[in-house]
Amino acid sequence: MSGSSTPKSLPSSGQKSLHDIKHPLSCSPGAEEVAGVFVVNDTPSPELPHTDPNSIADKDLSLPNGTPADTSSPASSSSLLNRLQLDDDMDGETRDLFVTVDDPKKHVCTMETYITYRIMTKTTRAEFDFPEYSVRRRYQDFDWLKNKLEETQPTHFIPPLPEKFVVKGVVDRFSEEFVETRRRALDKFLKRIADHPVLSFNEHFSVFLTSKDLNSHKKQGATLLSKMGESVRYVTSGHKLRSRPLEFSAIGEYLDMFALKLGTIDRIAQRIIKEEVEYLVELREYGPVYSTWSALEGELSEPLEGVSACVGNCSTALEELTEDMTEDFLPVLREYILYSESMKNVLKKRDQVQAEYEAKVDAAALRREERTGAPTEVEKCQDKVECFNADLKADMERWQNNKRQDFRQLLMGMADKNIQYYEKCLTAWESIIPLLQDKPEPK
Repeated sequence: MSGSSTPKSLPSSGQKSLHDIKHPLSCSPGAEEVAGVFVVNDTPSPELPHTDPNSIADKDLSLPNGTPADTSSPASSSSLLNRLQLDDDMDGETRDLFVTVDDPKKHVCTMETYITYRIMTKTTRAEFDFPEYSVRRRYQDFDWLKNKLEETQPTHFIPPLPEKFVVKGVVDRFSEEFVETRRRALDKFLKRIADHPVLSFNEHFSVFLTSKDLNSHKKQGATLLSKMGESVRYVTSGHKLRSRPLEFSAIGEYLDMFALKLGTIDRIAQRIIKEEVEYLVELREYGPVYSTWSALEGELSEPLEGVSACVGNCSTALEELTEDMTEDFLPVLREYILYSESMKNVLKKRDQVQAEYEAKVDAAALRREERTGAPTEVEKCQDKVECFNADLKADMERWQNNKRQDFRQLLMGMADKNIQYYEKCLTAWESIIPLLQDKPEPK
């Protein structure tokens, strides 16, 4: 990202057949298209290599030159980042559903222009007719899936989607940079769902991954699960919750503070990026001045050219650092800010269900003489509260684990990128010292 760079345009979609698309995880060329969806019939389930965690822990981390890396040193951040990612990949041994979002294509129609993304799915689950699928989806299809999950799974945290609307004239939503950032966010959205022990089995998620004609499913009426979700959303509008249990109050307070801190970091980080871009413009104007000055000098000519090249190298390093911060750091912050809002909405739904339970208990107590049916309604509502509590606590624990993993990798990556930036600047400035020292003094 830079003030003077021009966003790259995204190539328009061609009439390429799905027969030509090879799944990145597939090792068998025998594939066919069934009902317009790319599937592979003779490919066995993915055999992931077994990795012994102890063998990883016993291995010495070494630098490319063979020197052992001290993991406590900032200079070894790259090695630590790779190790974090390796530990995360080991979880793949227990996965049976793999989803990837790639290959964005621009479609220009008479009424609109939009982007579609290829969704590649590989699975060993019996619920799927085939082990592999390939479909194309646009943003509004992802939005449909998110809404359906919120309707049918009201007790679970639904991962957030990247924000749809952008400021016109400021961000080109068809630029390669913007589309790639959105693709990565959509890929993360589907991977979080695929890794969830409940959401990944949702019927709408299966339809999203496999159906050739998703519009026909969008037009269908609400299912039983959807109606149950709606009932949770609109209950007890007139009954005030007495008190939220302490553990859920603590979760709510934590989410409020968490979103506040991330929001502050996001705003400051954006200001830093803006200032870095402005500084980058100044550096690009500053460096060439030394080069033009060198034409007027004799003995100083070479050192001045060296300074000009040094400033140019520093500006390139700064541009890379700014791009990394824009493409890797900010999207994670925004995802978790949106995630916290989604989680707070689930907490509100949980409070609504508890309020409904309290209202039914009060109503049953007022008509004790009419015990017919009342205890059953109260028990049903109590079961609903307990189910909500159990799902919410399980999702909170899962979210905390994911958050720790994501932010460890994010902060380690940020440290690594800053180390690289300062090392490049240090190398650039050190390179001109010999130009100044080796010149003999005039007699």
